[in-house]
Amino acid sequence: MSDLVFDTVSVRYGGRRGLTAVDSVGLTVPSGQVVGLVGESGSGKSTLARAAVGLSPISAGRVLLGGVDVRKLPRRPPLQMVFQDPYSSLDPRMSIGESITEAIPRGALSGRAARRDEVARLLELVNLDPDRAGHLPGQLSGGQRQRVALARALAGRPEVLIADEITSALDVSVQGAVLNLVRSVQRRLGLSMLFISHNLAVIRYLSDIVAVMYLGRIVEVGPAEQVLTDPQHPYTRDLLAAAPSAHTSLLDTGADAATADTEPADPHHPPAGCRYHTRCPVGPLVRADRGLCLQADPTGDAAHRRHSAACHFSENESHELAIPRGASAP
Repeated sequence: MSDLVFDTVSVRYGGRRGLTAVDSVGLTVPSGQVVGLVGESGSGKSTLARAAVGLSPISAGRVLLGGVDVRKLPRRPPLQMVFQDPYSSLDPRMSIGESITEAIPRGALSGRAARRDEVARLLELVNLDPDRAGHLPGQLSGGQRQRVALARALAGRPEVLIADEITSALDVSVQGAVLNLVRSVQRRLGLSMLFISHNLAVIRYLSDIVAVMYLGRIVEVGPAEQVLTDPQHPYTRDLLAAAPSAHTSLLDTGADAATADTEPADPHHPPAGCRYHTRCPVGPLVRADRGLCLQADPTGDAAHRRHSAACHFSENESHELAIPRGASAP
């Protein structure tokens, strides 16, 4: 197995007035571990994932797998992705077995019988009856389709698996079963995984490491238990405060009155200095003495701070227990 490394990766769409969806992101997915990538919609999570598999153009930087640029790897590199929507990720005119067979590397198996046996093995691995190999996607539920998508990704014999919001389009009643399956398969096969979600409970359940993304940049990264119980960046604390809890009202977001109604910054024109200063509950909107946030970019020396927090004053703030240690996925 190999590490997946995002080496100052940027993804830009359009010309001078375009959008930099991912801006100089550095992130490592260690071999055999799960990195949970969390952030609100529009933060660049999916774009970063798509860049890794060649579906979004890399404007600067590199994505490395085992020290090799993924753009120089074979046509089907040992890197596979499971997409968010199980209804559009499968060809409706191909049977389940045909979709999985198509993903098996050329030359890996010889003969129809060997490929048929491999399809049956993969379906059993994701807890589906091998007899469903002849069915079309339209004959399956959303949860079953997502299991097929996982089986198809595993057919490529990946070293690294990227899962992009794979439970968000599913009913709550089946989300837990799919998450349990993903965790079981990852541990059984020893896969490295980048798991993308906006649900912090899901991230807590699956991840060894948590990375938090805001407006195209990683603002905090560290061991899951530490980041979720002792967050260093104000944005991470705001995400945790916004998560539903049995101890708070759904109407109580915990946001400061000065920043509660503030709109996110325009990603086409990100603010100077700290990108979160326009919404930060401990920034210049609340503390007049923190003008540094308006001018200096905190990402430059983030590596010297705990959790590589992109915040000038992360060490000045106190932090409370955010997610109980026993918390689990829904």
